[in-house]
Amino acid sequence: MTVVMGILNVTPDSFSDGGRYLDPEAAVARALEMEEEGAGIIDIGAESTRPGHTPLSPDEEWGRLEPVLARLAGRLKVPISIDTYHAETARRAAQYGIAIVNDVSMLQDVDMPAVVRRHGLRYVLMHTRREVLPGLPVAAMVEELRRPLARLLEEGVPARDILVDPGIGFGKTREQDLACLAEIGRFQALGHPVLVGASRKRVVGHALGGVPVGERLAGSLAVVAHACMAGVDIVRVHDVRDSVRMVRMMEAILAHGGSFAS
Repeated sequence: MTVVMGILNVTPDSFSDGGRYLDPEAAVARALEMEEEGAGIIDIGAESTRPGHTPLSPDEEWGRLEPVLARLAGRLKVPISIDTYHAETARRAAQYGIAIVNDVSMLQDVDMPAVVRRHGLRYVLMHTRREVLPGLPVAAMVEELRRPLARLLEEGVPARDILVDPGIGFGKTREQDLACLAEIGRFQALGHPVLVGASRKRVVGHALGGVPVGERLAGSLAVVAHACMAGVDIVRVHDVRDSVRMVRMMEAILAHGGSFAS
């Protein structure tokens, strides 16, 4: 079953919904709404990772996250994920019972494995590159994940707690983004659950002829459908209700032997 992870950005500058949930009460209301819509995980991020974003210190990041986590304590039945690459933020958030660290940096913080292990958290290892190499094939991207994967295991993070993410939109051309989606099986071959996040991203707008962010729902849902067919474990989305319905429909068809072959 593919789990829908709902995106909650408590930021002023995220590419899709910056500023909408910066107020803690609005953020809490949206988290509860996404759970009602069928989200299996709520992913909360306090720093935009769009191109040209302004990095935050751990203290600045925590200043946005803590009021939301404090208000959500005991109110959600589904796990909370924190979108951060700071080990200190993960450590603080663990005190509020979060379950997952979603790290877009490919293990940039050397202290992260110890925090993840100590608090029994699951960890999403996302592929990214500081320098885009247009000719880099998907197989090479998968190989680049092996070193941080090995480091996590060497530092005692259980293999069952590690997920991998191809990193759509991070250090890749649009063609590489599409190739990662088409060849998602290469990431699955690493032996860990796979998370895919392409919701409303530039690759969707590009594939649809340059449509703006607000018109990317159909393309985003196509990615969700593809992920279901490929057996992806988690899809990270903005449009929870529509994505959940897409997942349920796809799984109903697949459960009856659908292969979508001609």
